[in-house]
Amino acid sequence: MYNKFYPWIISLRLKTIPLSLSAILVGNALAYWQHQFSFWILLFSLITASLLQILSNLANDYGDEIKGSDQNNLTAHNRGIQLGLITLKQLKIALWINIFLCILFGLILLIFACNNIYELFIFILLGLLSIVAAITYTIGKKPYGYIGFGDLSVLTFFGLIGVMGSFYLQTKVFSLSIILPSLGCGLLSVAVLNINNLRDIELDRKSNKRTLVVMIGKCMGRYYHLLLLLIAFCLLSLFAYNKLQTIWSGLFILTLPLFIKHIYMVFQFNTHKEGVPLLLQMVKLALLTNLLYCLGIILS
Repeated sequence: MYNKFYPWIISLRLKTIPLSLSAILVGNALAYWQHQFSFWILLFSLITASLLQILSNLANDYGDEIKGSDQNNLTAHNRGIQLGLITLKQLKIALWINIFLCILFGLILLIFACNNIYELFIFILLGLLSIVAAITYTIGKKPYGYIGFGDLSVLTFFGLIGVMGSFYLQTKVFSLSIILPSLGCGLLSVAVLNINNLRDIELDRKSNKRTLVVMIGKCMGRYYHLLLLLIAFCLLSLFAYNKLQTIWSGLFILTLPLFIKHIYMVFQFNTHKEGVPLLLQMVKLALLTNLLYCLGIILS
């Protein structure tokens, strides 16, 4: 039974889901801090976000396979389609099923969360935009992931829309101050993408995949990574200091020594193989920082 589902398990990339849920958790923690919280809104937000992440993963595999982006990558992460265990047609069917599930659970979420037709209309548009963004990252004639806009997309959907959208669905309040943790959360996710692009820079060049790192070079990509983390910490700290104002709000700073070690390693690694553990390290650090930030908000 396991062998039957193994190609799909590795293709869904379930390890990427916890980080994608960070923005949802931060937004809901902020709503809880404002004494506005519904368990059902949280639950269906998490389910919908998970499905969108899976859609993005499957769409990336589909787009990269069509464009042959991984043909020169002998050390690529093994996916079902790369191993020949899933056909392109099967992957396309899985994409359509996933799109249906995203729409279904997204509508259930909005039924629970929206109070009027205007809110429903706006969030339906945002939901459809999220689906289109997940698909067109690597699929289409001009996928934006191949022309350097991946970082902006991650910042938007894993930061601004994820945190502020989740906060609004719970509280029905749009607060400009929430932009700070939204951007901070988003920048940590951009840093994950940046490590991935730093690791794959030579392979992406061969495949004509013009990520931001390919455009600015590996050296500047390292400093860009440092800048992402510094700004993220500054934004999270500003909100914690100005709005939360408790000792608990600084819990996330406990990760600072780990980030210093991480940055040192980022400036030292040279090969694709050396970059693989750095990507996993950055994922764990981003997730841990966001979880500690959520805990600090709740305890505040």
